[in-house]
This record gives sequence, C-alpha cells and structure tokens, in this order.
Amino acid sequence: MALRQAARRLGALAGSSPQVTRAFAVGSQRATMSTEAQRESVKEFLDKFKQHAPSTMDPPSFPSDFLPPAREVPATPPAKLTLNFYMPHEIEYEGAEVDSIQLPAVTGDMGVLPGHVPTVAQLRPGVVAVNMDDKETKKYFVSSGFAFVHANSVTDVMAVEAVPVEQLDGEAVKKALADYQAKLVNAKDDYEKAAAQIGIEVTQAMESAVTGKA
Repeated sequence: MALRQAARRLGALAGSSPQVTRAFAVGSQRATMSTEAQRESVKEFLDKFKQHAPSTMDPPSFPSDFLPPAREVPATPPAKLTLNFYMPHEIEYEGAEVDSIQLPAVTGDMGVLPGHVPTVAQLRPGVVAVNMDDKETKKYFVSSGFAFVHANSVTDVMAVEAVPVEQLDGEAVKKALADYQAKLVNAKDDYEKAAAQIGIEVTQAMESAVTGKA
C-alpha cells in the first residue's frame, strides 16, 4: 500500500515541476555512477581471478553478461517527448515527437512531459490527449491498456482499442448506455451484472468524451 501511494505521488508530481526534473537528473547520474562502479568491481575481480585461478578454469559469468545494455538516460530532459502509440491492429504513432500526453490511468488522469519519472500505468476507459504542440491536440478514446513511461523520455501507449474522439457517434453512445443500464437492472446472475457494469463504465466514459467533459 505504501509503495502504491508513493507511486501515485510521484506520478502527480511529475511534469513541469523543477524539483522532479532535478530528481530525474540526479537519479540518472547516480544510476550511471552505480553502473561504472559495478564494471570496475567486475574488472578488479577478474584481474585477481586470473592471478590465482588455474589456466584450465574459465572465468566466471556475471548477471550483467546476460542483460542487454542499459538505455542511455540524458542528464537533462529533452525538449520533446517521444511517443509510440500501438494497438493490436494498427500503429497510430511510432517515434513521434510531441510536447506532452494526458493519460486516463486507473489511479487518475496523468500528464506526461519530457523527463517524467519511469512509470507503468494501467489505463481505464477514457481519453488519451496527445499535445503535438501549442496549437494542435489530438484526442483518442481508449477502452483499456497500459502505458510505459521510460527514463529516456520515451512513452509507449498500448491500447486494446482506440478511436479518435471526433469519430464517436453521440446518439449511438447514449443508446448503448441505456441498453447496458437496462441489462444491469434485469441481470439474472453475477456474470450478467458484471458484464453490464463494465458496459456502463465504458459508455459513460465515451459519453464524457463526446460531450467534452473528459
């Protein structure tokens, strides 16, 4: 519980806060120093190993031998956020440079700017707003998925389904919401009740997106 609360606070603080930006830079520096110290420690060990080990014995392996190289993290956040936006059937953005994005996380709406702390967020039904620049914002309704915010200012959004908000049919959304509400009232068992509640949650989020409340 404490870890979850700490993650929420970090997500809420991230963005344009100078304190978070400084913490990002310091954390990156510490990670780099730690990696260099580990390499030096391994080198020192191997040097001593070669002095005492028999010639027929191979040097030992280390966990780092089986890991891919760590991603390079800049000391200061870049001017733009790199966005990858994927769906099972389509790629909406890949390597796109944007100002920021707004995500409908299950823990609350979350804004992501360059230099955001590394985060994994589960998405709830809602609107993903992609701020291309000061003048252009593109909004997508997503049903669910995950977002991965990396330390190098790259964000991956994986949505099960996503559609531009302007393509949603407001009347169809209202009808679907009414149908799910009726199914909830007439549910015969827990399964039907749960299915109706999920439908209500999604269509209510769609309605908010259509009316501009999201």
